[in-house]
Amino acid sequence: MRTLFGAVIAAFLALVLTACGSSSAGTADDTLKVGATPTPHGEILKYISDNLAAKEGLKLEIVEFSDYVPLNPQLQEGQLDANYFQHQPYLGDYNKEKGAKLTWVESVHLEPLGLYSSKVKDVASIASGASVAVPNDATNLGRALKLLADNGVITLKEGVGTAATERDVTANPKNIAFKPLDAAQLPRSLEDVDAAVINGNYALEAKLNPATDALVVEKAEGNPYANGLVVQDGKQNDPLVQKLAKLLKSPEVKKYIEDTYKGAVIPA
Repeated sequence: MRTLFGAVIAAFLALVLTACGSSSAGTADDTLKVGATPTPHGEILKYISDNLAAKEGLKLEIVEFSDYVPLNPQLQEGQLDANYFQHQPYLGDYNKEKGAKLTWVESVHLEPLGLYSSKVKDVASIASGASVAVPNDATNLGRALKLLADNGVITLKEGVGTAATERDVTANPKNIAFKPLDAAQLPRSLEDVDAAVINGNYALEAKLNPATDALVVEKAEGNPYANGLVVQDGKQNDPLVQKLAKLLKSPEVKKYIEDTYKGAVIPA
């Protein structure tokens, strides 16, 4: 009886373990949890999830954030498997400031930074003493100041490039008053300032098209600010991560970006 009882228990445990293993392989093992801002990142991921992922044996759990600030901390803490919202200069600043080890996997698209206004129709019409809202994070502030300098609004210290801060402004002939704001707040600031330099994703969410609505816009050629896929260091060669990276660079996604955003988002 003891022998028979032991055999029954062993068989039961084997059955339970087999069932658990089969369940895991069919659900969690092929799912990648990816954090993203809604536009265009979340939309691009949803296109992949709906049309391409199944053929690659990949399931995406897309977690959208209206503000991009929590995305890197949540990836660093392991609450996400990957994120898709940032460019390499922003990632580099985050790693340096936080002592983090997040790793770039693949460049996907560029969202040109643009200068927008509900009060003037061109850069030359910006009045003396005008207020201009700019992103308050270091990399996008430098990027915004360079855009203004490239279009003759201000002059920056020679060689400073996109590392510029307000201290690097050497000439401000229109006496522009800069108003640093959280990037997500910039579209809503347009009624309160004379102009605002707005990140491409937030412009799109506010129904502003960089290709048609911006007074001036960044050039795509040689631009280091392509947005891409990021993971914890050591996870970049994970098979699921590589499957997503492959799909993000696929001809189908390139066509989706071009057809959907009409130049407001540019494939990298």
